[in-house]
Amino acid sequence: MKFAWVLTVLLCMANPGFAHVGQDLGGLAAGLLHPISGLDHIAAMVAVGLWGGILGAPAIWLLPVVFPLAMALAGAAGAAGIPLPGVETGIALSGVVLGSMVLFAVKPALWIAAVLVGMFAVFHGHAHGTELPEAANPMVYAVGFVVSTGVLHLIGVAVGQLGQWPIGKMVVRATGAAIAVAGGAFLTGMA
Repeated sequence: MKFAWVLTVLLCMANPGFAHVGQDLGGLAAGLLHPISGLDHIAAMVAVGLWGGILGAPAIWLLPVVFPLAMALAGAAGAAGIPLPGVETGIALSGVVLGSMVLFAVKPALWIAAVLVGMFAVFHGHAHGTELPEAANPMVYAVGFVVSTGVLHLIGVAVGQLGQWPIGKMVVRATGAAIAVAGGAFLTGMA
């Protein structure tokens, strides 16, 4: 309950007239809002938590740590102007692949899951870095998008915990299917 209250307060601090990256907002609020401003980012980040939940310990905490770390490094590269081809394709594929991992309850070796999550985090991070608002303090913005990403992972982990019950398994798998379909829509340009 405390967590929901803190998140609500943080989100209410944003100026609604400047809720999208690329405007003059900048800083922490822009960083917090950027990951939740696009369904493609939300889907993949929730999928990381869901998949970690399916895989159990230690993946339940490792995957949601690997993603923001790789994302932050790639964000710095994007902000520095280092090019990365296929960013939008990589982001869309992250939804397809990670959603499919959840849908089919794929349980690879931990290192394979971590590498896959890290690889997709690079695309998301690079996108965050290249979309850094000109007025933003890069470090404060980065803290914001890493925190917001972590919250999305925690939401995925929480939903993934429903898999302990038969009806919950159906909810988790259906969420994975929805994420994979959304990723496919982004990949084909239908979304």
